[in-house]
Amino acid sequence: MVILTGSDLTTKEMYRVLYQKERIQASEDSMRKVDKSREAVEKIVREERVVYGITTGFGKFSEVLINKENVEALQHNLILSHACGIGDPFPEIVSRAMLVLRANALLKGFSGVRRMLIDRLIQLINVGIHPVVPQQGSLGASGDLAPLSHLALVLLGEGEVFYKGKRMESIKALRQEGIQPITLTAKEGLALINGTQAMTAMGTVAYIEAEKLAFQSEAIASLTFEGLRGILDAFDEDIQTARGYLEQIEVAKRMRLYLDGSRLTTKQGEIRVQDAYSLRCIPQVHGATWQALHYVKEKLEIEMNAATDNPLIFDDGEKVLSGGNFHGQPIALAMDFLGIAMAEIANISERRIERLVNPQLNDLPPFLSPEPGLQSGAMIMQYAAASLVSENKTLAHPASVDSIPSSANQEDHVSMGTIASRHAYQIIENTRRVLAIEAICSLQAVEIRGVDNMSASTKKIFESGRKVVPSITKDRIFSKDIEAANVWLKEEGWKMLLIDGE
Repeated sequence: MVILTGSDLTTKEMYRVLYQKERIQASEDSMRKVDKSREAVEKIVREERVVYGITTGFGKFSEVLINKENVEALQHNLILSHACGIGDPFPEIVSRAMLVLRANALLKGFSGVRRMLIDRLIQLINVGIHPVVPQQGSLGASGDLAPLSHLALVLLGEGEVFYKGKRMESIKALRQEGIQPITLTAKEGLALINGTQAMTAMGTVAYIEAEKLAFQSEAIASLTFEGLRGILDAFDEDIQTARGYLEQIEVAKRMRLYLDGSRLTTKQGEIRVQDAYSLRCIPQVHGATWQALHYVKEKLEIEMNAATDNPLIFDDGEKVLSGGNFHGQPIALAMDFLGIAMAEIANISERRIERLVNPQLNDLPPFLSPEPGLQSGAMIMQYAAASLVSENKTLAHPASVDSIPSSANQEDHVSMGTIASRHAYQIIENTRRVLAIEAICSLQAVEIRGVDNMSASTKKIFESGRKVVPSITKDRIFSKDIEAANVWLKEEGWKMLLIDGE
């Protein structure tokens, strides 16, 4: 059970809720803060005070006063009118993450919602009713208005959900679980949609996948290192500490552990004096990606526990302030950084693939073919990897450098953080397939070199990989192998093969 408090949710806990379907619960202390905040909202409505989003319209309509008898209609209309999402839905796991993050943000007690609203969000998570949320349509400031409106629709019995492996109307899933739709009251619609939970949810899933992939990239690179008889001296600890980056030092250490005892690695001058950069600079390049991942994780864990709606209620309602915590710039920049960092993992992987298949760069059979000329072997796998890394270069163009005014220029600078998070996730998906191709090629290379000469660690990876991708004894439809290796990399069993990977 993961206990939500609004202040200490971590990526590890999100992993348990998202990937292991662990149940969640709200802490009673946080619920008491919610109750106090709600009392303040109800007092504002009774006294007919002019407070943005409670007794006024939204955005450019902030000067329009709303009578207290219309506050429920105001919130209901807000959700319906803002549900303007476009395109394919976010993956279901991202939708689940949005529910968790929205509940956690409301538990901070600055939003003025009823506790029953949070209870309902938690109920949806625990029974596995996940809103269908279109991916496109958010500018990433004023919050993720369109995506989160689709999330809020489910509470009203509107929209669609994923439930028990099917996509269906929300009301049908709610009825199957005996859940009644709710009527939103003052401030609640705004509190649900004014926030960064779409970009942060997508970013959290992207980060979890990227972290796992970064560990896997080192394991695969170790196989390639053996297949190309790499020079192990480049990973010597003295070289790494002379520069001083902790992440570089750690990558080199893991590479040494993977390759410990291998009879396929060489020493400088034994076969050649130096390796190409894609082998020699693994600690420097992969280490730099780890630096980016640490930065991204820090920003995500702050944002997961942030109050990001507007206005916020302080001092039992004595202070109700409009600000800009909904602006997604911190996450937009972090997601662009994540995409760039993971694109580099794919870039260097593709260069190692080229070294594995190019007969001018190694002493292996051309393109790892069992019958060079008659059979093409891995020739076009390198083409596919090259295509993916070039696509990544386009996707890695920063979304955060763009902005466009909205709401009649009231909202005149936006973050594009949700676009950045989506692009980062696409880059990670592409990168996994590039690494899958490197894995296929490196498995073949070490088999040619002699499996008995591998290190104990890399031999375990080889044995696991060969259960998924058979040896290349003749040409076949390699697309199937690439996808099988991609699924292999996503599986939990990989953890057993990693050094220091969680």
